[in-house]
Amino acid sequence: MRIVSLLPSGTEIVCALGLGEALVGRSHECDFPYRVQSLPACTQSHIPSQADSLAIHENVTQRLERGLSLYAVQKEVLQSLQPDVIITQAQCDVCAVRLSDVEDAVASWLGKRPQIVSLAPTRLAEVWQDIQRVGDTLGVSQQACLVLEEIQTRIHHVQQAVQSAEHRPRVGCIEWLNPLMASGNWVPELVELAGGQNCFGIAGQHSPWLSPQDLMAEDPEHLILMPCGFSIPQTLAEWADLQNTPPWKNLSSVQNGRLTVVDGNQYFNRPGPRLVESLEILAEALHPKLLPAYHQGAGWQSLST
Repeated sequence: MRIVSLLPSGTEIVCALGLGEALVGRSHECDFPYRVQSLPACTQSHIPSQADSLAIHENVTQRLERGLSLYAVQKEVLQSLQPDVIITQAQCDVCAVRLSDVEDAVASWLGKRPQIVSLAPTRLAEVWQDIQRVGDTLGVSQQACLVLEEIQTRIHHVQQAVQSAEHRPRVGCIEWLNPLMASGNWVPELVELAGGQNCFGIAGQHSPWLSPQDLMAEDPEHLILMPCGFSIPQTLAEWADLQNTPPWKNLSSVQNGRLTVVDGNQYFNRPGPRLVESLEILAEALHPKLLPAYHQGAGWQSLST
């Protein structure tokens, strides 16, 4: 079997199912497990990923208004790999190559065409269902069951650990810094499982835009910065310019040192197996006395004073 995954979470699912050796191609963003970086990239981005959040937002908005794709499929590369299965997504045109672009790329192929598996989860249950669906499609249903059993065991461990928490803080998760966007989809569920009360966004719904006034009015007890596609160093670099400006400097979480930066790119923004690690990261940050900080440094960093 020859598999091409055109989104990072799909690549992680394939590898978690023990089929990493069957991967022959990836997207330009697929970087975990690290060995997949040696595979040929079948997509490219038209967005400058190292720009600040406002510049990225303006670039994305301009391209979408002109009806232009944010990503391109490298058709020649994809066809040369002769995949049996292509894993892609239909969840967000801003996050990865569009399903329609993948379908167009293979439309003219002669002979046997690859099976296209499109993922579009919005809640945790749908992420777990996608893992099973990919496993069923690739002929490793039993391995998918084992992966999901381990995930549920780790979720249960976190729930037990935070059950004794004296207080469940009100948590504000920020998915984009400028303009402001709160986290939606599966993140509100992760917050609740981690022993917090989610302030913004609704489970199963796309991430909502947030006004500075809304942020100030809610004034979360604990603020979690998880910009989509940003590493911790990228977020810290932008935070250095924002922290002394309104509304940020007026938030009680900032003033009281209850601020956490997480790796949104590697964890929270990827609807795959490592969402269970995202849960552990949240629980460690919100309840440091109840859980050991296994993920601190690589997964999260506290800006507490």
